[in-house]
Amino acid sequence: MAKATQAIPPGFHTVTAALTVNDAAAAIEFYKKALGAEEIMRMPTPDGKIGHAELKIGDSIIFLSDEYPQMGHKSPKTLGGSTGSIYLYVEDVDKAFKRATDAGASTKMPVSDMFWGDRYGQVTDPFGHNWGLSTHVEDVEPEEMERRAKEWAQQMAQQAQKKSA
Repeated sequence: MAKATQAIPPGFHTVTAALTVNDAAAAIEFYKKALGAEEIMRMPTPDGKIGHAELKIGDSIIFLSDEYPQMGHKSPKTLGGSTGSIYLYVEDVDKAFKRATDAGASTKMPVSDMFWGDRYGQVTDPFGHNWGLSTHVEDVEPEEMERRAKEWAQQMAQQAQKKSA
């Protein structure tokens, strides 16, 4: 066995997302179609599930596996919701958003220009994971970011009041 030459393997970044789904084979095909993912590898288990797969989206790799509730690995569908989301930077968020929804993702938040300088929208994939799709369109100075954030928070509070009335 050869000793590793670097602590982080080639092609990886410091943080790698690992997603658990209830049908990894279908999820791999969905991510290929919806997000342009490239399948790097998969390790099927004797029962036909996928114990580990690696997909490349843009310049990043994600891990993916079927759920194994007995080992504490449950999918968002089993849990009844997702506890987080994946933030994905793309060249053209409007095009990527349409591609994802055309492939079967549901709109959680339509694409719009955000106060922090990104054009951003959210989708939920058919496996229950939330994806924030974003294109950075403007560099915002810290003072302007603070002003915009306060304005945005006020708008959100007003919308919440209208909904509860």
